[in-house]
Amino acid sequence: MSLQFPILEAVNSVIFVTGGTGFLGRHLLPELCRSGQLVRVLTRHPARHPWLKRYPQLDIVQGDLLDANRLRQATQGCRYVIHAGGMFRFWGDEQVFQAANTRGTENVLEAAAQAGVERFIHISTIAVIGHPDPTNVIDETYPPQPADAYQRSKWQAEQIAMRYQRERGLPVIVLRPGAYYGPLGHYAFNRLFFTDPMRGIIMQVDGGRYIIFPAYIKDVAQGVMKALERGRVGEVYNICGDWIAHKEAFDIICQEAGLRWPRLPIPGWLGINTARILEAIAVFTRSEPFWPLNLRSYVYNNWRVSSEKARRELGFVPTEFREGARRTIAWYRAGQPDDWDELRCP
Repeated sequence: MSLQFPILEAVNSVIFVTGGTGFLGRHLLPELCRSGQLVRVLTRHPARHPWLKRYPQLDIVQGDLLDANRLRQATQGCRYVIHAGGMFRFWGDEQVFQAANTRGTENVLEAAAQAGVERFIHISTIAVIGHPDPTNVIDETYPPQPADAYQRSKWQAEQIAMRYQRERGLPVIVLRPGAYYGPLGHYAFNRLFFTDPMRGIIMQVDGGRYIIFPAYIKDVAQGVMKALERGRVGEVYNICGDWIAHKEAFDIICQEAGLRWPRLPIPGWLGINTARILEAIAVFTRSEPFWPLNLRSYVYNNWRVSSEKARRELGFVPTEFREGARRTIAWYRAGQPDDWDELRCP
């Protein structure tokens, strides 16, 4: 059933989207399509994404986040901006993260400010917290202490966005999603909790006692739409499902997928030392190691994330993890199709 959003009912309002061809963007564009709005999407390589032609009322702009002039042109006449573009990896050069996530964000903010947009949704990440206290709940007041190059670049971008809101009057709303998973996912949570287990690799660190913060990808798209409708300018919202221990997540996935593989008991120290060795090798191979050292921030912590504020103020309703896992496994079992039902726009 299509969602109706009063703020999107204006005739001929244009929404500019960065990151529209990424994991989140692939699920967000159908939601925007269903709202009946004109959507302008930025992509570096339109020819690599022929699926964009499936969506009516879609204007494709070729360019990237570092092309300030192109961004100014793309945002002209737009009423809203959804900035979901950037770079997420567990391994890489800090300058690359800074360029894509920090300077790129500032370019989009400046373009939006000059265009006088009415709402700017900035997609950050709960990962900016870095190394959370093992016992505290992470709400929007929890102080970020980013622990790696990606997290630092995203935290800096978030601070710049809030500065534009305070000093330039740009109507910014920040969303901090959890760890994405779901159909079309091939990295991070999807790889560790779905792809690897389904090919017989289940690495349960320290008995699976650590807590992860999953966010079903369609829920994140829902959160963006809700923020457009109801979000308060200048506020931050965690967009996440209920936290879950690694062991429980693996239990559910194995049950739903009918997996009976043995689980490798990985002591924490062994995982860290293995990551160090693999990173040393990666210096010569120049490719991301199978187990990057930066995974420790995500895997070796207790991410007790609360999305209560988003539930209360936005009406955000996350998908229960077993149901999200079931849908994700169904996508894998179907051969990982590019035109999954949830991506279609009637």
